[in-house]
Amino acid sequence: MKKSYQITEFCHRFLRDFIAEKDCCIDATAGNGNDTEFLCRMAGPGGRVYAFDIQEEALEHTRRRLKQAGLLERAVLIRDGHEHMEEYVKGQVSAIVFNFGYLPGGNHRIATRPETSLRAVRAGLGLLKPGGVMNLCIYSGGDTGYEERDALLGFLKELDTRKWLVIVSSYYNRGNDPPLPVFVIRL
Repeated sequence: MKKSYQITEFCHRFLRDFIAEKDCCIDATAGNGNDTEFLCRMAGPGGRVYAFDIQEEALEHTRRRLKQAGLLERAVLIRDGHEHMEEYVKGQVSAIVFNFGYLPGGNHRIATRPETSLRAVRAGLGLLKPGGVMNLCIYSGGDTGYEERDALLGFLKELDTRKWLVIVSSYYNRGNDPPLPVFVIRL
């Protein structure tokens, strides 16, 4: 039986251990709604998922996907930058998911940027509950460059080891700048 090893599936397998029914979660980059749907399923009927994107097109993809899956009532879709998540989310969250880069199938000129991404990660760390996890999928090649990847990894390397565990994985034998899955666990 062939197993899939897409980055989103890999990350979802890891995230499952951190999300319980009725939890609050954040999809910081809604995109096409894959992570939002996953988080809605994991948080269950009593849970809440806040999904952010600056593109109406991305939120519409997400809205349709959630509606088709019968999960729309579990989500709050927000058209704003993820660096403003603290303005919308009150209280602590169990999981935060980021996919850095651009909307798959969308305009490559509209992409995440180091400055706003760093602000969003800082905001997310402030919302994460003890035992919670932040997942960053960093796409660095081609159109998006390496500046954002280097800024994010540099910031995460300096986090206090008494408060945070940072796990950086890689598709080690893949060329062409494969995505970099990163997990930050609040201790």
